[in-house]
Amino acid sequence: MNPSDLFDLKGKTAIVTGGANGIGLASSKMLAAFGANVVIADLKAEAAQQAAASIASAGGTARGLACNVTNDDELVNLVDKTVAEFGAIHILVNNVGGGGAGKESPEDITVEQFARVFQLNVFSMWRLCQLVAPHMEKAGYGSIINMSSMASINHSPAISAYASSKAAINHMTRNLAFDYGPTIRLNAIGPGAVRTDALATVLTPEIEKRMLAHTPLQRLGEPDDIAGAVLYFAAPVSAWVSGQVLFVNGGGEQTLD
Repeated sequence: MNPSDLFDLKGKTAIVTGGANGIGLASSKMLAAFGANVVIADLKAEAAQQAAASIASAGGTARGLACNVTNDDELVNLVDKTVAEFGAIHILVNNVGGGGAGKESPEDITVEQFARVFQLNVFSMWRLCQLVAPHMEKAGYGSIINMSSMASINHSPAISAYASSKAAINHMTRNLAFDYGPTIRLNAIGPGAVRTDALATVLTPEIEKRMLAHTPLQRLGEPDDIAGAVLYFAAPVSAWVSGQVLFVNGGGEQTLD
């Protein structure tokens, strides 16, 4: 393979959920920079369109679409509109997710709240995999990247719903790799603590110092650090990599212990 082809995504189309900010936006920009057409799906239509416009202003190709991933009709619409505009789907970044990390005490969280975390983090990913797979098979190229978390392997209080949902993503990814191979590859990324707007709401110099105590690279992550892993899994350079979970965490754990 020609070295210039290893990361070449020209002619390929990617869907990125939760793609209007943070890790999702960085991933959208990274994929577009290497030639992909990017469909940015976000709960907020205006944010998705603004993100797409920023990519277009940099010379890339992107479209922004509103999508609530817990609504099946909207997932179907996302896939249908992507195919209608670009003719194919080659890459899916299942980035959207959430939960009450640190706020999921068994004394406080309800069954309905616990179930919603799984609906958002696990069920939506599984359904989108199911929806895009036929299009990837038809295109002859498929890479699905599911966003997990260090919480999937760490142990902390008041995070049982979020952490177990992310652990489910790891195992789901490994199993779906068997279901959808050999044409479609599935991998997951487990970010450590990344400087996003969400982290900024709770981060203080003291908390950051404690987080870095067990981090060999001695800094928190940036969205582009995760986007680089997304690019690796999306591109031909990882053609023989599937069913893997890559933890991108500065070599350690950003815990407060």
